[in-house]
Amino acid sequence: MADRFLPELAVSQWFNVSSPPTTASLRGQVVVIEAFQMLCPGCVTTGLPQAQRVAATFGPDVVVLGLHTVFEHHQAMTPVSLEAFLHEYRITFPVGVDQPSAEGDLPITMRRLGLRGTPTLLLVDRAGRIRAEAFGHADDLALGAQIARLIDEPAPTVPDLASPTT
Repeated sequence: MADRFLPELAVSQWFNVSSPPTTASLRGQVVVIEAFQMLCPGCVTTGLPQAQRVAATFGPDVVVLGLHTVFEHHQAMTPVSLEAFLHEYRITFPVGVDQPSAEGDLPITMRRLGLRGTPTLLLVDRAGRIRAEAFGHADDLALGAQIARLIDEPAPTVPDLASPTT
């Protein structure tokens, strides 16, 4: 997969966060995004538990975000239902609700990212590039190794815009 930059997440509502994350606020950090639906068996049994393990294992070195990207059973998967789901499953990392499309098919962020379905895990480096994408189950050991490599990479240098260039 060729590296591509993470687009802005089109989110209609955030849970478990006081200030919504943006692509700009995430720069400089390793980010794991778990795209899921609460009625998706694979999401509940593998995707979300893995995201919770990543958050517990890597703590402050990695930002874990959930993206509730509903492309089916819309009436059952409302933000009210999601809030109860997050409480029941003790999901404490930030979770955004992917903004529905005006066309009514795939949600906006899901379409922007070209996701094939859920669960999908994205691994984003400090520069904001999507470095890995796993549709379905991602192996814990391989994912942990990928995350460790990204943590060890030097942070991208950003030119000091306040300094005059001569």
